[in-house]
Amino acid sequence: MDVIHGINKASLLAALVAGALALPAHGARPAKELASKPTVADVVKASKPSDWRALDPDNTLYMEVPGGRVIIELAPTFAPRHVANIKTLARENYFDGLAIIRSQDNWVVQWGDPNEKNPRPMKSAKATLPAEFTVPMKNDVHFTRLPDRDGYAPRVGHSNGFPSARDPKSGQAWLTHCYGMVGVGRDNGADSGGGSSLYVVIGHAPRHLDRNITVVGRVISGMPLLSILPRGPAPMGFYDKPEQHVPIASFKVAADVPEAERSKFEVMRTDSAAYKAAVEAQRNRGGPWTKVAAGHIDLCNAPIPVREQQ
Repeated sequence: MDVIHGINKASLLAALVAGALALPAHGARPAKELASKPTVADVVKASKPSDWRALDPDNTLYMEVPGGRVIIELAPTFAPRHVANIKTLARENYFDGLAIIRSQDNWVVQWGDPNEKNPRPMKSAKATLPAEFTVPMKNDVHFTRLPDRDGYAPRVGHSNGFPSARDPKSGQAWLTHCYGMVGVGRDNGADSGGGSSLYVVIGHAPRHLDRNITVVGRVISGMPLLSILPRGPAPMGFYDKPEQHVPIASFKVAADVPEAERSKFEVMRTDSAAYKAAVEAQRNRGGPWTKVAAGHIDLCNAPIPVREQQ
């Protein structure tokens, strides 16, 4: 008689077959449907005015492109020198008439001066600045931590609406490369960027770039105008012909635009109870459409509701 660790092989085989037959058929419905739960839309609908904050016009940029307006909210808490320099560039009309020069599939859209041999001169803005990859945690007083683990940082969450991370051991905090985040282009040198070349993430979050590039903000509105641009044929998605460039009509600080012409957006406060409910609505979705709740949420998939005021 064949025996495996004191178990009769024939009996083991019979038990395995019986167990296999007892398994539900592939594609069978779960034994119990998930209960219905509030959705993010439900949370937004039930929110109070105090759950929202208006954009600060002095830290908001309007980039006008052929398809419309792209609105960027700046994050001076995390990159104060670069944010100040970018606003100086905008106020000195540096970007007006320049172009979107790169669209790389599942990666970034980038804009700046397409003429590297004879670049547009700057006025009082700086061509390069010391890198601002991280800031001391004490500088970030609006951090709301997410409940789940992250593969790139000990702690992740949102800082006044911006996806961010922090490391208590080093005492440093930083913005993360989620969809829609805006960063400063640079060469190999850490201090080789200043804000005259900017990019926005249009693909899967390249979190390995965190703490390697200065991140200055995120696009609040207008991502479809950027994400649908034709992909550049040259290496890394650059456009190799002038006619492929997408012109920038103007690039302004919202505070410098007449109030009647400003876009009126507000962002859900990420330190509010409403936002915690929105996160939970995504972490544990209810039925009837959802069959298996994830019970987890990734930083770059956590919703940050934005709405336009009527």
